[in-house]
Parts: sequence; structure tokens; C-alpha cells
Amino acid sequence: MILQALNSYYQRLLARGEEELAPFGYSPEKISYEILLASDGRVVDVNDIRDTSGKKPMPRVMNVPQPEKRTVGIKPNFLWDKTSYVLGVSASSKRADKEHEAFKELHQNCLATTDDAGLKALLAFLTQWTPEHFVAPRFTVEMLDTNVVFRISGEKQYLHECAAAQLVRTQLSGGDDAPSRSECLVLGERLPIARLHPAIKGVYGAQTSGASVVAFNQESFTSYGKEQGDNAPVSEQAAFAYTTVLNYLLRRSEHNRQRIQIGDASVVFWAEAADSEEAEAAELAFEALLNPPADDEKEAALVRQMLEKVAKGRPFSELNPKLQEGTRMYVLGLAPNASRLSIRFWEVGTLGLFAERLAWHARDFHIEPVPWKTEPAARRVLLATVPHREGAMPKMDDAFNNLVGEFMRSVLSGRRYPRSLLVNTLMRIRSDGNLSGMRAAICKGVLARDQRLGFQNGDQSEEVLVSLDKESKSPGYRLGRLFAVLETAQRGALGGQVNATIRDRYYGAASATPASVFPVLLRNTQNHLGKLRKEKPGLAVVLEKDIREIVEGLSDSFPRSLRIEEQGRFAIGYYHQSHSWFAKSDDEELPLSDDSQSQETE
Repeated sequence: MILQALNSYYQRLLARGEEELAPFGYSPEKISYEILLASDGRVVDVNDIRDTSGKKPMPRVMNVPQPEKRTVGIKPNFLWDKTSYVLGVSASSKRADKEHEAFKELHQNCLATTDDAGLKALLAFLTQWTPEHFVAPRFTVEMLDTNVVFRISGEKQYLHECAAAQLVRTQLSGGDDAPSRSECLVLGERLPIARLHPAIKGVYGAQTSGASVVAFNQESFTSYGKEQGDNAPVSEQAAFAYTTVLNYLLRRSEHNRQRIQIGDASVVFWAEAADSEEAEAAELAFEALLNPPADDEKEAALVRQMLEKVAKGRPFSELNPKLQEGTRMYVLGLAPNASRLSIRFWEVGTLGLFAERLAWHARDFHIEPVPWKTEPAARRVLLATVPHREGAMPKMDDAFNNLVGEFMRSVLSGRRYPRSLLVNTLMRIRSDGNLSGMRAAICKGVLARDQRLGFQNGDQSEEVLVSLDKESKSPGYRLGRLFAVLETAQRGALGGQVNATIRDRYYGAASATPASVFPVLLRNTQNHLGKLRKEKPGLAVVLEKDIREIVEGLSDSFPRSLRIEEQGRFAIGYYHQSHSWFAKSDDEELPLSDDSQSQETE
């Protein structure tokens, strides 16, 4: 299914004339220099064709005959290669002489009968060239180990682009050592089967030389005497198509809006639409919904409008006539796995369906007060599950890789959030004491979605509300509220003299084993309230009223332990109660925790 969808997308892009996409048998490669040849094979000039518009010269991407898949062997490319093969000179290779001989042998064998003047000029060049000719000023040290191509002086097209060269390239792929034919699993036709599939480059964390989705390189992977590509017969044409279009989707470019990096998952997506404009509009809309911008108010407003349209059942065409709910979307998540690639997730659906699921995701996570200015992207959610160290920014590399794939699958499919999302979040709150708005929203989102989808956990039938719920009977929620009030009393009484609040010392125990902590905290709070009655009597009255209201809704004794779901409600209750002070009047002089204000704009 995945390979078929990629092959179909490749064919559509090729039919539209996508310039960055290579035709069958060719590949976009980084080329730095061109060698101009005379008709007799003499070197007329050497030109630097790199892009010099930036601070540093960058190689030019050019469609050239598909490169050989190299491991440790010597395999020359047709009509282009790096200088160790083409010229026999290198700054790093210790076998440049052997590589150059292989390059000469390949071209002398396959061009022996050619009548094309340009190809004959190349043969003449290879016959008379020696590495000793690599001298300044025509050849420079900067040229070593870069890729070079050939052009005949006076001609506009490169040698590999001429009709005669393309014919030879086709003959090479169908020579005596051509692969056997079998029924292609992708195209359903009897075609030459690819022994090795071209490398896929651009997946974050994978080998820089490229990795494979389909590969067989051990005896344990073979069956019925079949080797390598014969185990899963994919034609050379289909293998070229799906790898080429994947490399196109994974390209690192500021203009590429079809790729998002989420943890170790490189996420690519594409649309199947009636025309290119409709497809591009769908891809841009999907990218904005999946990865809302944190610093672009215009884009953020557009995302909110789209989510509102979905919630009200209004068509996207009201925002953009090119947006159609029925446009089919494909989403693929790839992750590194040694020399292979893992499929983290694969989802197919319409733009309208994905938009509806993303809208539900936003609703499930919605909590008040809202701790963000724009809807949180998946990356920001996952960052909340990693350690937060004082003075250091959280790193996506610390996120659990399996959690990345599971979370994205749940968002795109509308299924339950992974239980590990809640567990990891609670574990981080206990370990670093940071109960941010995002972490509270995660707890709320997991519990709210389970409830909405009908997954009840014991007696967890009570609805998880968006804002402060004083009527809640949940012991976890009420204890979280109580803990926030006790902390506020401590801060109000001691002010700036507090080195560590009760949250820093007791949050983990209070949320997991309340009976062992709350009696002690309540006794200590009486001292804090006594001081407040003298210094801030209005605040003391408000806090005593809150404590009485919360405790009256609890059972006669504190629970010995709380289940993981109740610990999530504890976090939500703490967040709601601690931020309810924003709604209080100024004359009540309610103190704020150091991090309460910063959570508003997380």
C-alpha cells in the first residue's frame, strides 16, 4: 500500500513536469564542476558551477544517471562521478588509481561502438588523461573529491543529457547481467526485479549515505532459496519511483512544506487532487493544522479559523476555494533503524477527516486558563514529556522514540492517546516539579479522550471539565485543588523566605499516596494561617473557606493511594485551583507562584 501510493504520487508529479524530480534511471545529485572537452578529447576548460549566492559555495543539484549503490566495492557511475573515479585524484581515497581504472574500463566497454561525437571525445579524454595532468591553474585543490560532469565545448547540454548517452544508459540497465523478470508487487506486471533498492536520504538520524525501507542482507531474511530483492519482488521501475519521490519529499529546503520533524520521526505527507493547485492548497492546510506556528500570528489565526469551520461543519472553501474536504491525504512517518528505516506510522484519509481528528485533538487538550497563544504542535506536546533541567532547554532527543509514533498515530487516527503519554508526563512532574500548563493539558487530554471514546477506568465516569470544577467528587481532583491551596497559604505566610515550597518537597507523595502526606501538611498549614490572620486577614478568610469547601467533599479519610488516572486528575485540579487566583479580586492579595504567570504564554 505504501509503495503503491508513493509510486502513484511519483507518476503524478512527473506528469505535471516537476523539475526537481528525476526521470527513471536518473537521480538528483550534487555537482560542483564541469569539464569542457574538445572534439579530440583535450581539456578546454574546467568551470566551477556551484551556487555562489550564499556565504559559502554550494553544489548544484543536477539530474544525472542513477548512481551505483556502493558499500566497500569499487563501482563507477556513468558519465559523472567524484574526482577519484573521473580523474584518479583524491584527498582522502587511497585507491583512487583503481577507481579511475574502473571508470575508464566501464566507459571503454559501453562506448566502444558509439558513433556520437561527444561520447567519442570522452573516450579520447580517458585514453590520454593521467593524474599528473591535475595541476593549477585549471585544476585546483578545492576540486578534489567533488562530483564532476562533462560538456563538449560549444554545446549547451551536458554529455549525460544527449540522446546517444541516454540510449547507452538504457542498454546498460538491460545488459547480460540484467535482473530476472518476475511479477512486481507494486505494479502487478512482469518486469525486471530490483536486486537492491536505491538509497533513501534525508531521514533524521539515519546514515548520511542513505538507508532502505526494503532490504535483505542476511541469510535469516531469505526464504525458499531467494536472495536479496527476490524475497519481495519490486521492479526496478517501481523501486526507482518510490525512492525518488521519498527523497523529493524528504529534501531539506526552506520551501519544502511537506516534511515535519517530530522527535526521531521524519514525517512526510502529500495530497491526491484534481490539479496541482488544489493539491498544494491541501498540503499547506494540512501542514498548518499538524504543525501550528508558534510565532506567526497570521498563520495561527488561519489555523483557528479552520478548526472553527470544522467544529461548525462549515466547508473549507469559505477560507480558500481550492480547499476541498474530499482531497485524499497520505501521511508517512519514518525513523532510523541502523541501515534500514522503520515505519513509525502510516495514515490515509481525506483532508476533512484529518481536520476533524485534529480538531478533536485540540478540544481534548483544551484547558483553562489556556497556557498557549497558538494551538500546540505535536513537537511541543512531546517536549513536555522530557526532563526539564534548570537553565537548559528541553531536548527532543530525550523523548521516548516509541511514544512519538504512538502519539502521532492516535492524533491522526482519532484513537486513544497512548497510556505512556500520561505515565511519562506524571513521572516528569514528580521528578522535576514542573507542572506546566502543557503537562496539565496532556493529563486532561488523555482522560477526556478516554471518556469521550467510552473507555472507563474503574469509577472514572465523572467528566473532566475544561476549567475549575468545584462540584467534582473525584478524590484526585479535590486533593490536587487542596494541595494548591495549602501551597498558596505557605507562600502567603512566608513570602520570599521560602526556599522550597511543599510542591518541591511533597508533590510526588501527595499525588500518589495522599494519606501519608496530607495530615502533616494540614497541621503545618494551621501555622501559616495563624500568621496570615495577623498580617493578611482577607487572604486567610479566603483560604480557610477554600480548604473547608474542598475537605467537605472528601471522604472521612485520605486515600492510601491514587491510581494513575486519579494522579492525572490531581495534576488537573492543582492547575485549575492554582490559576483560579487570576480570577480573584485584587484586594484579596492572593500570592502567585513563581511559575504561574509564565505558564500563561507557554
